[in-house]
Amino acid sequence: MALGIGTEAPDFTLMNTEGDHISLSQFRGTPVYLNFFPAAFSPVCVDWFSGIADDSSPYAGAVVIGISVDNKWSLTAFKEQMKANGVHFLADFHPRGDVAKAYDVYLEEAGVSGRCTFVIDANGVIVDVDQVHPLEQPDADRLIAALGACKA
Repeated sequence: MALGIGTEAPDFTLMNTEGDHISLSQFRGTPVYLNFFPAAFSPVCVDWFSGIADDSSPYAGAVVIGISVDNKWSLTAFKEQMKANGVHFLADFHPRGDVAKAYDVYLEEAGVSGRCTFVIDANGVIVDVDQVHPLEQPDADRLIAALGACKA
C-alpha cells in the first residue's frame, strides 16, 4: 500500500530527460503532482499523460513529475511524443525502482512501479494519494481538487 496522507514525502534524486539530477526537495514551497507509472508508451500511460499535457490549467502553479523505471532515453522520446514540456519525467532506472520502493508502489513481480499519484503540498506533506491497478487511471478530478486546495 502506498504511503498515506499526512506522511512527509520521501526525498529523492533522479535523472530527468535532459540528463540533469532533480530532487523532490528542490520544489519545496510549491505543490507537487507526483505520478508513478509502469511504462512509457503503454496505452494507459499515453492517455494519462496526454490529459496532463493537453490541459495545463489545473496544474498551473504546481510541479508535475512523472516517474517510471524506464531509462532516460525512453522517457525523452515519451515526453517528446506527448508534447509534455511542463512535465518533469524522471528515470527510476538504476538502482531499479528504488524511489518507487520508497513510496511503496513498486511491483516486484512485474519489475515496474505501480500506477499511483501523490499530491504533495508546499511543505512536502502528502495530502492525497490514489493508487490504482496499472491498467486503470487515477481519479483526476479528485487529485486536481486536492492540488487546488494546496494552492489556495
